[in-house]
Amino acid sequence: MPGGPDALADGLLEEELRQAAAVLDPVPADLLQSALDAFALHDLDARLAELTFDSLVDALPVRGAADPPRMLTFRAGEVTVDVEVTGDGVIGQLMPPQSARIELLGGPGHARPLTADPLGRFTGGPPPTGPFALRLRTGAEVIVTEWLRA
Repeated sequence: MPGGPDALADGLLEEELRQAAAVLDPVPADLLQSALDAFALHDLDARLAELTFDSLVDALPVRGAADPPRMLTFRAGEVTVDVEVTGDGVIGQLMPPQSARIELLGGPGHARPLTADPLGRFTGGPPPTGPFALRLRTGAEVIVTEWLRA
C-alpha cells in the first residue's frame, strides 16, 4: 500500500486541521472571491465571458417545480455559452456551434475535462458542489466564464 498507515494518519490529521480552521478562522468571502478570480485568469490571453442570464436571478419562479435546473448564459464577443446545472450534472451548448475543449473548474487543482462536439454540445457530471467556472478552448481562443456558486 503506497504511503502506508502513516500517510493515512497524516491525511486524516490534515483534514481535521482544515475543518477546524474553517470553523475557527474562516476565509473572508471577498478574499475567497479575489483568489478564485485570480485563478480563473491565470490564462492571461483568456477572454472573460460575462454572465448575461442566471435563472436564480432573472427567471420567474415556476409553480410546482420543486428543484428546477439552473440556467446560465455567458457571452464573450460572438461566442455564447448556454449552461444548465441539474442534479445529474452540467449540460451546455456553444453558439455558434463549434468543437471545443472545456474544463469545469472547481478551484486550484480541480478541473474536470469536458468536450464539446461539432454542434457545440457538452455534458458532464456530477454537478459542481461549490464555486465553479468554465474554461473553453476554441481553436486558438481561450474563454473563461465568471465564477459562480453552485
